[in-house]
Amino acid sequence: MTTRLSIPRLFTTPGASPFASLSFATRVSRISNPDGSVVFEMTNVEVPENWDQVATDILASKYFRKAGVPQIDSSGVPLLDENGDVILGAENSIKQVALRLSNAWMLWGIKGKYFATDEDAAAFRDEMAYMIASQTAAPNSPQWFNTGLFEAYNIVSDADGSWYYDEDTATVRESVHRYERSAASACYISRVEDQLVGPGSILDFAEREARLFSQGSGSGANFSNIRAEGEILSGGGTSSGVMSFLKFLDTAAGAIKSGGTTRRAAKMVILDADHPEIEKFIWSKVREEEKVAALAAAGYSSSYEGEAYQTVAYQNANHSIRIPRGFMQKVRTDADWQLTNRKDKKVRKELKAAELWGQVAEAAWRCADPGVQFDDILNDWNTVADTEALRGSNPCSEYVHADNTACNLASLNLGSFFDSETQTFDVAAFTHAVRLWTITLEVTVAMAHYPDAIVAERSWEHRTLGLGYANLGAMLMRAGIAYDSNEARAVIGAVTALMHNLAYATSAELAAAVGPCHAYGLNKSSMTKVLNNHRRAAYGSLADRRGVAPYQDLTVQPLGIDHLTLAHTSFGHLTEAVLAAADAAVAGATKHGMRNMQVTVLAPTGTIGLVMSCDTTGVEPDFALVKMKKLAGGGYMQITNSSVRPALKALGYTQEQIHSIEEHMLGTKSLDGETPINATTLLARGLTASEVEAARSSILAVSDLTWAFSSFALGQDCFDRFSVSPNDGGASLLAALGFTSKDVNDSSKTICGYLTVEGAPYLRNEHLPVFDCAVECGNGTRVIHWSGHVRALGAASPHLSGAISKTINMPNDVSVKEVQEAYELSYDNGVKAAALYRDGCKMSQPLNSAKSSDEKDASSASMAVSVQEVLPGMSPSEYYAAQPLPRFRLPNMRFGPTWRIEVGGEEIYLRAGEYPDGSLGEVFIDWGKQGSTLRGITSALSITISQALQHGVPLARVVKALKGHTYEPRGVVVGHENVKMAVSIVDAIVRVLGYYYLADEDLVQVKTGPTRKATRIEARQIESTRTDTTPHNAPVQEQAVARQEAPPSIKAQAKTQERLFGESCSSCGSGNMIKAGSCSVCGDCGSTTGCS
Repeated sequence: MTTRLSIPRLFTTPGASPFASLSFATRVSRISNPDGSVVFEMTNVEVPENWDQVATDILASKYFRKAGVPQIDSSGVPLLDENGDVILGAENSIKQVALRLSNAWMLWGIKGKYFATDEDAAAFRDEMAYMIASQTAAPNSPQWFNTGLFEAYNIVSDADGSWYYDEDTATVRESVHRYERSAASACYISRVEDQLVGPGSILDFAEREARLFSQGSGSGANFSNIRAEGEILSGGGTSSGVMSFLKFLDTAAGAIKSGGTTRRAAKMVILDADHPEIEKFIWSKVREEEKVAALAAAGYSSSYEGEAYQTVAYQNANHSIRIPRGFMQKVRTDADWQLTNRKDKKVRKELKAAELWGQVAEAAWRCADPGVQFDDILNDWNTVADTEALRGSNPCSEYVHADNTACNLASLNLGSFFDSETQTFDVAAFTHAVRLWTITLEVTVAMAHYPDAIVAERSWEHRTLGLGYANLGAMLMRAGIAYDSNEARAVIGAVTALMHNLAYATSAELAAAVGPCHAYGLNKSSMTKVLNNHRRAAYGSLADRRGVAPYQDLTVQPLGIDHLTLAHTSFGHLTEAVLAAADAAVAGATKHGMRNMQVTVLAPTGTIGLVMSCDTTGVEPDFALVKMKKLAGGGYMQITNSSVRPALKALGYTQEQIHSIEEHMLGTKSLDGETPINATTLLARGLTASEVEAARSSILAVSDLTWAFSSFALGQDCFDRFSVSPNDGGASLLAALGFTSKDVNDSSKTICGYLTVEGAPYLRNEHLPVFDCAVECGNGTRVIHWSGHVRALGAASPHLSGAISKTINMPNDVSVKEVQEAYELSYDNGVKAAALYRDGCKMSQPLNSAKSSDEKDASSASMAVSVQEVLPGMSPSEYYAAQPLPRFRLPNMRFGPTWRIEVGGEEIYLRAGEYPDGSLGEVFIDWGKQGSTLRGITSALSITISQALQHGVPLARVVKALKGHTYEPRGVVVGHENVKMAVSIVDAIVRVLGYYYLADEDLVQVKTGPTRKATRIEARQIESTRTDTTPHNAPVQEQAVARQEAPPSIKAQAKTQERLFGESCSSCGSGNMIKAGSCSVCGDCGSTTGCS
């Protein structure tokens, strides 16, 4: 007997508007390019008062329907034109969008006979509308784009080749028009066969993928069926290989604007590790990065949207290697690994598994690709293992299911369920939301159509869903829990398990109401096994005590929830809810079957995370403690992360202490204090009142005081009056006004803050980990270790049907070995798929230290005071025992030249990163030859030189120490006008750097005069190395004096906010790109490089 769904109300009241409890406001939405030109503007956007401006902008620019919407007045009466026809235009209110979506879901739910009564259907619509408007949850972007347009506004369009499965006729049918049903799925996994034309062929795949991209969805596929280069074709001749087709498909993807917007298509390319072309695949993106370096050296822009990247291949897809079952064991036993033909299965090459694994790690270290997908872990949790293996994934790797299926996603805002004041998680509200959103995603399958007939049929058979969450990192911080801690991992496991098992319990309830899905009957055994394994993981540390059966057939046993640790947090009450949900899921499947073969994933939640005003995306930790808030009236304001204050309160700090800590982070933001630079001194030294006010306004949005005195803030006339070039920036202007470097440094820290809690008054050391972020914050040095990211993935993985889109963030100075260890730790923690990003590994992203230009480890004055005499025999450890080891960090935005030279026939690229005063602070050395031992050695050398320079070792001493070392390759130097011979690569590098930065013509064979004048400190370094007299005091003293003599200037102010992860937004040009899972999302307009 079927039992239709009853829908209780929690957020709304029968007969009242679903928005009755919300207060609304009308806003202006304006998105501008960096040059000030307006990309988008809308003046009458209606949103709840508590929505921030970024969420408002995303709603207005991305999700409002822009045409065909009947216009109404404030009373809801349609507006008519002079002919009496209804005026059509754009949506302008979140109320319209929320009702458009929820009403469509309700109507299709009624059509599918899901609800017990009409009141249940109405309650469902109202509750869903409220959750959207209140930022409690959100569906994936394709739903916002497509769902409800026909039902709400009667919008029709020509048929676009979409298909759906008609249950009445048990056939696949083509949709009459584009909006008859909704193209609601964000994630697709396609199958590609080894044939050029025909159904399922490479060219057929290209057409299907193009249609997906045009609808705003993402696509992934495993290309391992395609024959390798040189394999025999049936008609004679040999195959051109999989890499040639990947290049063609990548070019096609780059030409398509996803969803009709300006963001690129999102796609995933996967190749099995036993494919004959796997080594080419591993190094494919590295080689393209090398080409970018060459183009950059020739003068082409190396920004992500610049000509260099637009020219090379493989830039429109994530690359992942599918690691076959048994491969990791072969790596650890140093066993052989075979690469085999696709057709005749002959062995093409045999090599050590560890060697291939090392190549994967080195390539990922070089350019962040390829990621890895562990086939054994994925298929151990495969709910359809009775009928087929899992081979592919979507672009972000969270949707991992059978080929030729699709998944529609939604995410819950965890911050909506956690009360920072009472430090409690609302289990009842969360349970209610999970149930309703699972129903919504299931109804969406019923109302959806797809770009391919076979995908339509198989998606109907499997009915896969992708419920997830966002704002986890922010919630943990607000609870006073460090992200990289056992407590956090217990909370992550519990929250994820609760969501996951509630979703499966709801799927069983849906099966009771409308029947199990077709694939369940064929895969009952595998589904039952997987559900029991999920239950065991949910019981975790209580499993044996409660008599839960052991795990079945798992290669890697997962880390279950540590309920004892959980009990010592404010989330301890989740234990019984998690266990009850796990029991309900297994019992429900036993009794009713399952309506859905998959229910949960953790997506990147890039754009939808911002539209929900989430501080963090998906399962990611927070990115920074100080952020830029876009203001409703225009402009920006620097604010503390909204999680900081609740976290400090949860940790027991008083309001006065919290204020002091926040002021340490943000500064006073005032020119009225006692700092050397203040309104009074500025006026006394020649600035006008209007110029001081302009600087005062700019201070609200800057982390470096000099930026408030740029020509953009004060105007070119001001710079002309003091004979300062606008390109030299605010530091030069302040120097012209007579302020010393110490004045600037001291004032900047007081007024603009340190951007970190490190060193803050009152804050106890044991609480510092709570505020650790994905990257170093401001003047701080703390950061979440990469292993913390991996262990967070491991904590969530056994409680999901699918996988997780998350980047393992790694600092620039990690080694290739550490990259390999990160992937191996992922495997050992049961992570299904892993992607990482080493800071600075892309040509389009300089090494990031997240520091402002004047925020070094100590001011020049304090450093000068700390200098003590260096006695004979005194070691550096002894010298620095009583004081912190200084490091002169580069600013977040840095510039420098790139050289391409050849030494003894070997091609290398030498890139330099400069301090604002033009002195050298870091070097990058890269080779035109892949996989060489010398690449690893010179990479280590570049890190060593960079570390030496940033710790005060003069460049002249580095040059003197390394010049003249002789070994192969050596000989003629090609590509440099002055250096013509070198006795080694290292010799060539230091000659190039010494000539350019030290103006030392003794280093070159062709003396044409220096191309750059050495700074005063560099000149003194040259002289000191030539005389080589008695030991100097600590190198830091030279640097301190240099900063007093030559105040730094901020270069190229027009290029502020250099992209942090190698990207600028293709929609609005902003450099405010934030990592969201394995994708990136623009923090200004919400455009994403992913598919959610």
